[in-house]
Amino acid sequence: MVAVGTMVWLSSELMFFAALFAFYFTLRGHLPQLWSERTAELNVPFAAANTLVLVISSVWCQLGVWQAERGVPARPAGTRLLRFREWGMREWYVLTYVFGATFVAGQVYEYAHLIADGVTLSSDSYGSIFYLATGFHGMHVTGGLLAFLLIIGRTFTTRRYTHAQATGAVVTSYYWHFVDVVWIALFATIYLLK
Repeated sequence: MVAVGTMVWLSSELMFFAALFAFYFTLRGHLPQLWSERTAELNVPFAAANTLVLVISSVWCQLGVWQAERGVPARPAGTRLLRFREWGMREWYVLTYVFGATFVAGQVYEYAHLIADGVTLSSDSYGSIFYLATGFHGMHVTGGLLAFLLIIGRTFTTRRYTHAQATGAVVTSYYWHFVDVVWIALFATIYLLK
């Protein structure tokens, strides 16, 4: 039931992002001159590298899911940290968290440069939709990071790793993969379709 509920909730989130895409393309269609000026200020190579960080985080997340499904919450005590084959869900989720936090930090860095260049939420229509779309996505990534902290923390507080804990890890991965796919669509729309 938790997995089905998560999928229904993610469907509603998809509708929200679909509205943002519609808003973006409507404004772009009515203000092509503004779009050609503002998109020139985007740092596409930096955004592509930041996108790669987020995509790789989904790989780490899935490796953690597979360990959760096997009932391996963490690497066995006494094993070396660099023995990746023995990592449990906790270690893969910590790595996912680090990559996700790096993505958010990259977004903040990009915002600082755009604001310095005069692209702000209230500067014009382009700034408004750029920050609405990428900002809401960033808030979703931050929410996912909080969920990872909860799942990681549960591995320290439970004596026995059960199916319920594994389900929590799996539905968190659904959310993370959803956020990743939405970002790929946003990246393609905002940074590549100039």
